[in-house]
Parts: sequence; structure tokens; C-alpha cells
Amino acid sequence: MSHHFSRRSFLSSASAGVSILTARQLVAGLTPVSDEQLRAASGIVQLRPEIEPLVRLIEETPRQRLLEEIGSRIRSGLSYRELLAALLLAGVRNVEPRPAVGFKFHAVLVVNAAHLASLASPDADRWLPILWALDEFKSSQAKDVTEGNWTMSPVDEAGVPSASQVRDSFHHSMQQWDVAQADVAAAGVARYLGAAESLELFAGYAARDFRSIGHKAIFLANGWRTLQTIGWEHAEPVLRSLAYAMLNHNGEPNPATSDLAPDRAWKTNQQLASKFRDGWESGTNDAAATRELLTTLRTGSADEAATLVVDLVNRQVSVQSIYDAMHLAAGELLMRQSGIVPLHAATTTNALRFLFNHGGTPQTRKLLLLQNAAFLPLFREAMQARGEVGNSTIDSLVAVETKEPVTVDMIFDAVGRQPLLAAEHTMNFLSFDHSAESLMNAARRLIFLKGTDSHDYKFSTAALEDYYNVSPVLRNQFMAASMYNLKGTSATDNRLVDRIRAALS
Repeated sequence: MSHHFSRRSFLSSASAGVSILTARQLVAGLTPVSDEQLRAASGIVQLRPEIEPLVRLIEETPRQRLLEEIGSRIRSGLSYRELLAALLLAGVRNVEPRPAVGFKFHAVLVVNAAHLASLASPDADRWLPILWALDEFKSSQAKDVTEGNWTMSPVDEAGVPSASQVRDSFHHSMQQWDVAQADVAAAGVARYLGAAESLELFAGYAARDFRSIGHKAIFLANGWRTLQTIGWEHAEPVLRSLAYAMLNHNGEPNPATSDLAPDRAWKTNQQLASKFRDGWESGTNDAAATRELLTTLRTGSADEAATLVVDLVNRQVSVQSIYDAMHLAAGELLMRQSGIVPLHAATTTNALRFLFNHGGTPQTRKLLLLQNAAFLPLFREAMQARGEVGNSTIDSLVAVETKEPVTVDMIFDAVGRQPLLAAEHTMNFLSFDHSAESLMNAARRLIFLKGTDSHDYKFSTAALEDYYNVSPVLRNQFMAASMYNLKGTSATDNRLVDRIRAALS
């Protein structure tokens, strides 16, 4: 008999409080870690005792047997939330966010996307994304071994700042790009500050440079969101990994004492942030302003885009109208070139929008808004360096007359083979008040069945979430542009799906 869970039981499993469970319940069927084992593991950061055995099981079980082993544990009572926590912690302990915050590190970056896909999926598919991500971790773990076998070490306890000093220590280390000090400061942040203030501190640095094409902001947004599900008690190793990732500068001279291209937008935007009017958070939705900014994002420089944002804000234009232009611009880049760079324009905008929505201080939120505007022209320029860039425009997408009503199947038959037709079909489908959710459910299921890369999950989750971040009048065009990078029915099936189903049966 297949091992399925109802939506109610699955969501309950995902949100149940870990603190009320005993260590034995949390690691049902797993052998406790002895003091001798802990001593033998000197040089490796130790996790909380209730989760350490499961993380070790994931780390040490060969890839070809791990899904079957975890499937057996699930049938014996291992909860979704425990597995999600262990997956994230295994990633941050074993995969180095160097030489870039990407590549093999996607095993960490994809965890929240897989989680959100699991929550939104039908009962029969609910375990597929998270178990796929588990296999992805094993792939990244193997790559990390070939690149030097990095493992997170224990924190230098003597260097962890006190509660009264931790904020200043964190800011100083990040501003000086000091990896050693940032590591102990991040541990202090996790120990002494709450989740909201920790997010605020890190958000002030997540978008300060264009290195790793947005992955620093993506890591912060997705890591923090996962911690909200698994519990803040697991935050310390995640925040240490995050600080290490944010200080990656590709072997260049120290950015604190250098004038480097990836840092220049931040320097400009710190000055522009002081020019916002009082009460800038409020304003009027303005479709003309959205079009004006979209035009600048198509052709202008990073400085021109950020300067226009300040001008629009000071003309009483709403932040929503500004973000509409940025979401549409990211979607339009997908139409203009197939590849990794436009995809990250979309996922970075998703992450920065999340951080903006959850940021605390006005200064941080201003800088996130300005950096998002500046990054989009930088993504466009990076695309030009990788090959031909088309001239498609997202606002030219319209519903076209068809001989028969458009169905979801028609849309996804065209995805991957005829992207423009898929986009036009989407405009037609949604213009007749068909449910966007039916379209999203089909998109997710195709990712489950045919997705083979972390970007399949990261992009689809971001795009489907941002559909609701865009103003209703523009949502259809945004969804239509997303069809350029989703999976269609003609894509090759992911063979891992059958193995996962067999592991759970």
C-alpha cells in the first residue's frame, strides 16, 4: 500500500511544535549519538541532540540507498518537519557556499522552494519535492568532497560577542568583510536576538553587491523562511553559513577598501535613500508610472533605474506600482533569452520583494527597493555578455482568438516547444476567468514529474508566488511570461519519481 498523507495531517506534521516532543520521538528508530561519538567528531559543528542523529544518517548513507532508508523511517513515523530540518542542516554543515553562492550550494538554496511546493501539492505528491531535494543534497555533498570536502567547524566560543555587543560586532564584521569575526557574530545573533531582528540585520547586507547574481538575498529569504517552519532553535549553523556566503567576494580585493563594480550600485543607492520623501511608504497606484519604469529597466543603467524609483516615490507613486514594473521586467527577460541569468532576475526579485515586505527599518527597505531596481539592468547586461538577447516585450502579450477554448493541457503541450504560443494560450485561458490555481497546480505537478534541477523548483515556486505580488490587472501577463521557463508535457520524465514512490510504498 502506498504511504500517503492527507493535506491536514501533512500540514500538521509541518507545523507541530518540535519542543513538545521528546528526543526519542523526534528520532524514532535512530541510534542516539554517544559522548564518545561527539568527541570523535571534533572539528565538526555539532547540532542539537534531537536532530543530530537524523542529520548524520543523511550525511553517511550512500546516495543510492538514502531514499529507501528515509522512506522506511517515514513509514515508521519520521515527520515531515524533522526531515525538512535535517535536510537544511545537513546542507549548511556539509556544502560550502564558495567559490560562489550557487552551483553545488543550490542543495541549500532549494530547500524552501521544495518545502513550499510540498505544501501546495496534492496529497499523492506531497513527499516528492522534499525527497527530491534530499537526493540533490547527496549530489552536492559529493561535489563538495571533490572540491576540498569542506565541513562547518565548531564556533570559536571565546570569540562569540556578548548580548550587549553582538549588534555592533555583526555590523563591523560585515562592513569590513571580516569572515572570522562575522562567524562568531552570527552565532551571537542566533543566540541572543529574535528571528525578526536577525532578519533585519542580515537584510541590510543581502543585496549590497551583485556577486553570485542574487544568491545572497535568495539564501537569506529562503533560509529564514525555512527556519520559521523548523524552529529558530536551529538558527545558529544556518546564520553562520549565511554570513560566510554574504562575505564571498570571488577572491577580489577586500571590498571594504576597494572600488569594485559589483559594489557601486550600493554606494550610489545609500545616497539616493536619503532623498525619499517622508511618508514614502504610502502612494497612489499609477499604471503610467509602472510603464515608465518598465521602459527604463529595458534600456537604462542601474543608476538611472534607481534614480527613477526615487523620483516616482517622491511623485506620490505607490511602492506596488514600482514593484509591478520590476516583476514585469524580470518576466520580460525570460522572454528575451533562455538561460540561467534571466531566471535569476526573477528569483532574485522574488527574494528581494519578500525581504522588503518583511523588513523592519525604513532605511533597509529603501535600500532593498533601490537595489532591486539597480540589479535588473545588471541582469540585462549580464545576459548580453552570454549571447543574443531578443526584443520581446511583456506588455505585448495579449489573448488571441482561437478556434476552440484553451485548456490547461493545451498550454503545457506548448510549454518548452513553442513558448510564445504557450504564453498566448495562458493569456487567453486567464482572460476568460479560468482559475489561475488550476494552471498553477498543473505547473507544480509537471515540476514534480519532470524537474531535474534546483532551478526548476526555485523558479516555479518564485513565479507562482509572485503572481499574487503583482497587481491584478497585470497578473495575466506575468503568468504568461513565466511559461517561458516552466516545464511542459514534452519534457523528459524524472526517473527519480518512481524510486521515491517505491521508497514510500
